[in-house]
Amino acid sequence: MGNDQDPNDASSKAAARASQVSDHLNTTQDQKKPNTSRRRRKDKKDELPADYSDILSHVAKLREIANTPDQSRRGYVRQKQDGKLWVRERIDKLLDAGSFKEVGSVSGHVTWKQLGGEREEPVDYLPHNNLQGFGRLNGRQIIFTADDFSIRAGHQDGNLMAKTLWSEKMSVSMKLPMIKLTDGSSGGGSVSTIAATGFSYVPPMQGFDVVVKQLNMGIPNLGAVLGPAIGLGAARVVSCHFSVMAGNVGSLFNAGPQVVKNATFEEGLSMTDLGGPAMHCTNGTIDNLAASEEECFEQIRTVLSYLPNCGTQVPPTIHTDDPVDREDISLRSVIPRKRERMYDPRKIITGVVDKDSFFEIGPLWGRTAIIGLARLGGRPIGIISNNAELLTGAIDAAGAQKLTRHLKFCDIFNLPVLQFVDVPGYAVGTVAERTATMRWGVELTKAYYTTTMPLFNVITRKCYGVAGGVMVDCREPHARVAWPSGEWGSLPLDGGIDVGHSYELSQIEKEKGVEARMERYLELQTMYRRLMNPVRTANHFSIEEIIDPAHTRQVVSEWVRMVYESDLPERVVHRMSGKLQPLYA
Repeated sequence: MGNDQDPNDASSKAAARASQVSDHLNTTQDQKKPNTSRRRRKDKKDELPADYSDILSHVAKLREIANTPDQSRRGYVRQKQDGKLWVRERIDKLLDAGSFKEVGSVSGHVTWKQLGGEREEPVDYLPHNNLQGFGRLNGRQIIFTADDFSIRAGHQDGNLMAKTLWSEKMSVSMKLPMIKLTDGSSGGGSVSTIAATGFSYVPPMQGFDVVVKQLNMGIPNLGAVLGPAIGLGAARVVSCHFSVMAGNVGSLFNAGPQVVKNATFEEGLSMTDLGGPAMHCTNGTIDNLAASEEECFEQIRTVLSYLPNCGTQVPPTIHTDDPVDREDISLRSVIPRKRERMYDPRKIITGVVDKDSFFEIGPLWGRTAIIGLARLGGRPIGIISNNAELLTGAIDAAGAQKLTRHLKFCDIFNLPVLQFVDVPGYAVGTVAERTATMRWGVELTKAYYTTTMPLFNVITRKCYGVAGGVMVDCREPHARVAWPSGEWGSLPLDGGIDVGHSYELSQIEKEKGVEARMERYLELQTMYRRLMNPVRTANHFSIEEIIDPAHTRQVVSEWVRMVYESDLPERVVHRMSGKLQPLYA
């Protein structure tokens, strides 16, 4: 049959298999014998360490060079001669001790020495002139960038833009506040780049789309001018939610004195003349002035303490020993009974908010308006007040711009706004017309009606015209009260009587003389003053409540408590879902 097998073949196969097993066993035994043959070994000096200590030593050496100032380098010498801190000194003074974690710590230009084979070691190193990293401010995690003006004056040919872009994107991804210390062009170009690259590039603007995203997400962008901020460096700090300039060393401009000399023939300008604090802390380009770099850092810490990490969070609250029901009797007499007399509105602000909590923003520009940050019962709020000491509180073009910016600031950070209203209207006259007060007044109106953060009004004295109406009537339902000194209407009485009774008064003057006209004018004034008693307005519920000024803190603190407990939690949910998308930029 086909399945029959020859016995001889079966025996042969069995023998072959037995032989294979025997050979295998003999081979295994042979392998157990020590190998006594000589083998060529690598020279020890060519061997790379198993623990990668060579690579780690490279990193350590580059970091040591970067952390040690080169006192022979011209840029470092100039930095010290100008009275400025070195970039790593700034970081030490800004951040909580021991919290600095640098990213890109060994990025830069390295000269290597070949040691044979794969082995090499760095012998010279020029770090990139922009430091990035993480740190903490009063315990708050932040991300930051800091220019090193001592290397190529902050120009792009000494800077790796990828580092800055990384930090901007990481701020968005991790929702961390962004701190920017500017001293140079922050990566802006230099003509020497053309010689180095062999061509001239079309100017890029990498990363500004990310900056705008940060601003609108409510991720705090806080910047300090700690030297000459030029071009891109200037733009980066001016775009921040809050900016501060060191008065002893800071300046900011589109181009430096040499470029200006050739472009506009303005000769002999210093950096301070061109763009120092007297220029930019008084025109709104930079928010605040500080006496020194250290004070800049302190202002940044202070502003951050009022703000959330992102617009999808409620602002951080703190404990306060200042009781919310504290009375301030002095507020009853702070508004002079004689309407022509001025007063200091800051006394009202500081008398109402938590003690030592008011931080003013932009005190040197747009001075018809006072803005800032404060707390009530430990809860952060935005502050707006008219300034009765300047133009009797009328809002001019600069004041309107200042208020517009602050409304957007508070809206993006979920800060309830407390307003102290004493406004006779928008500024009038040729200066007001020439500076486009109406244009900026309309922009302010848009800001009041497009922002949605809660707003409470305390009418302390005047509330007239379009400006008054915009400030106190832009929210429904109204959250507002008046002091006994409050007065309101379409026009202030002084001037309003002349307009409303012009024919009558002119006829009296023609027929009976100037004295008769004045007598009638005083009669009309007395009548109107009586009719303008704020209690009459409250009788018709045209003002919701008239309060004792001494009780103002108690009233507004209760409002802020309710906002934080009911309104803000819902608000952040709407922002997370995309239902509410406030815009800062």
